[in-house]
Amino acid sequence: MKPEIKSVICSPLTDNEFKNYYALRWQILRAPWKQGKGSEKDEFEESSIHRMAVLCNEIIACGRLHFIDQQTAQIRYMAVADAFKNSGIGRSILISLEEAARDNKIKTIVLDSREIAVNFYEKHGYQVLEKSHLLFNEIQHYKMLKNI
Repeated sequence: MKPEIKSVICSPLTDNEFKNYYALRWQILRAPWKQGKGSEKDEFEESSIHRMAVLCNEIIACGRLHFIDQQTAQIRYMAVADAFKNSGIGRSILISLEEAARDNKIKTIVLDSREIAVNFYEKHGYQVLEKSHLLFNEIQHYKMLKNI
């Protein structure tokens, strides 16, 4: 593991911050599979809690929490820039999203993890429930759950 990076975890607030936040999501989670810009967003953006890690005015990681019902929320769009993987940034985003869930009286968090990230989530108390969907016909996902 790389040395822990001391970034600032915050929510995007300005139009420019959101623009850069979505650009990072697209660059990491969609562009490598030739998905168009806009594919990094869905219908829950306006009602979600967004978190980003900022280092020297650059967004280096992001994640989102949206509410399914009064007791359940889903984490989506977790992404860390390649240069900062294994540095603790992903953990910091995850912890911030879990704290936001607790603040909103959420009891259970669900997510669909890419196969490559399952161990990361398991280290943070998430359990694999089942094999989920195959994104872009090649990225296996697993439905995971954590009671908080």
